Amino acid sequence: MAEISQVNKNILKAAEKFKDKLAKIKVCIFDIDGILTDGTITYDEALDGYNRTFNIVDGYGLKILMNNGIKVGVVSGGDSKAVRKRFTENLKVDFWFLGNLDKRGAYLEILQMGYTDEEILFMGDEFIDLPVLERVGFSVSVPMASYEIQEAVDYITHYHGGHGAVREICDIVRIAKNLNAKVEGF
Repeated sequence: MAEISQVNKNILKAAEKFKDKLAKIKVCIFDIDGILTDGTITYDEALDGYNRTFNIVDGYGLKILMNNGIKVGVVSGGDSKAVRKRFTENLKVDFWFLGNLDKRGAYLEILQMGYTDEEILFMGDEFIDLPVLERVGFSVSVPMASYEIQEAVDYITHYHGGHGAVREICDIVRIAKNLNAKVEGF
């Protein structure tokens, strides 16, 4: 039998370390650019302007959370037809807030749905994410984030944005909460 990777050993340790905080999580919100993507955008008029590339393992991680009753949403200053299609039609996340750089409004809307700060996980990487990162019950960023962002969060992923960082945190939540990893109809 193969030995699990060091990253996966660290994921198991993080799930145990943050188990109490993660036990309260009912909502996971993710920035898009730099978190669900590597931050690269390409412009192609034929493809509706600016477009991004997503990693399938991140999408699968989101589905695992949703299939276990965790509400999942995206919030991004960016907006495009392709982004909307990915999250509203393909992944069918519970909520999305696109096209507004000030993410505090989206966060307040989520709170108005009846959730509390400690029930929300947010994953972001930029200064515009900082007001929400500093408020939520569990905050996450990626290795490429500025040191000020990294100092403000509970956890920094081993994987980079767009390369499995979201799946890493989905796995940590899944393990800490002892959730089923099976996804129907994905």
